[in-house]
Amino acid sequence: MYDRALLNRAALRAVGYTKDSPNPPGGEIVRDGRGKPTGILIARPNALILYATLAKGPKLPPEYQINSSRHFMRELNRFGITSVIDAGGGFQNYPEDYQVIDQLHERGELTVRIAYNLFTQNPKGELADFERWTGTLKPGQGSEHFRHNGAGETLVYSAADYEDFLEPRPDLPASMEKDLRSVVTLLAKNRWPFRIHATYDESITRILDVYEAVNREVPFKGLHWFIDHAETISQRNMERVAALGGGIAIQHRIAYQGEYFRDRYGEAALLRTPPLRQMLGIGLPVGAGTDATRVASYNPFVSLYWLVTGKTVGGLSTYDDNNRLDRMEALRLWTVGSSWFSTEDNSKGAIVPGHFADLAVLSADYFSVPNEEIKRLESVLTIVGGKPVYGAEEFTDHDPPLPPVLPEWSPVVRFGGYARSASPSASAHSRSAHAHARQHVCTEGEIARGFGCLCWAF
Repeated sequence: MYDRALLNRAALRAVGYTKDSPNPPGGEIVRDGRGKPTGILIARPNALILYATLAKGPKLPPEYQINSSRHFMRELNRFGITSVIDAGGGFQNYPEDYQVIDQLHERGELTVRIAYNLFTQNPKGELADFERWTGTLKPGQGSEHFRHNGAGETLVYSAADYEDFLEPRPDLPASMEKDLRSVVTLLAKNRWPFRIHATYDESITRILDVYEAVNREVPFKGLHWFIDHAETISQRNMERVAALGGGIAIQHRIAYQGEYFRDRYGEAALLRTPPLRQMLGIGLPVGAGTDATRVASYNPFVSLYWLVTGKTVGGLSTYDDNNRLDRMEALRLWTVGSSWFSTEDNSKGAIVPGHFADLAVLSADYFSVPNEEIKRLESVLTIVGGKPVYGAEEFTDHDPPLPPVLPEWSPVVRFGGYARSASPSASAHSRSAHAHARQHVCTEGEIARGFGCLCWAF
């Protein structure tokens, strides 16, 4: 949830935090009565202390990074994920930190399709980053498995408002408009799609002022640009986004922070955070995802559970019928809805002729299981490009082999990744269908039903 991190003693030694270490800007190293770090880091008000601490840690050798990436992709496949849109992240440098994925792509070992955005790492040097990148990369450059998707989600650091609802809403600095305008003008001239992290309506208002000014000089028409998160966006600003041809990517952060948001802003505000129904009602492109892997779980079914029930993982009911979605609507946001955000709406998101042969066969029928069972769903067969990339239960024979986990002492060796349910899954013979969602002509028993799944990995 980007509000804190916990380090054990080995981690404190690795990153070098001692009694003499000063608190970094925007963060606190919690100390005991003798002044020694306890291992708790607090983000106040932003996540820079967490970014910086991750960057101080040791890196796995390249062969371990290859191994780890392959096993993590298999973990995503276990949840039926066939594509991700990667919005970068703090201290994820291009091209250095993309080399492992590039190698896997060259070796034909990617089991999820990846569309990646470039996230500047240089406060006050953002324009220089994007000038360099727009001179060497074109949107869509790559293949159907690994391709460039544009800029963001950080375009300039002065426009970033962080999502820690334990802290008051941050005010963006006066320099934001000038900083952002230069970068967005460059991107629009080079026809680069772009995305921007914006949590609060107050920030969105100022960002849209910049976008409208740039659009008058360099029209956005045809660009797939969008706002990430937008939890408190107003009706007026949604209309402004629509007028500029933009979209909104929503994530299930409120599933983890709903209680914090209610305590700070009240139950009335929580009822429309984010205003899902209003976004859909005015025809905005809307895509759903997770904001994984740092802010929330990468499990798509926790997100689908939140969209359908309006409940947090702690059981708080956040929405009434005016903001909850039915199961088909929620699934569409995760599939055909999300494909717009990687400019792939003509090739993925539905099981129809001409689209990629990506699908998942689920452990139970998403459309009929009790609400509480939605978050326990998994895939028993995941197919990417017509080839099985994950198999379980009666499809175990189709599960491609992976090399042993490295390093050998990794907890993944013992626990196998994401926590499994203690109870057996429901019948694997019941299937879910996005084909059914699109066509509305299939009936139970006519096809073995599956759905293509597009996840947002942050």
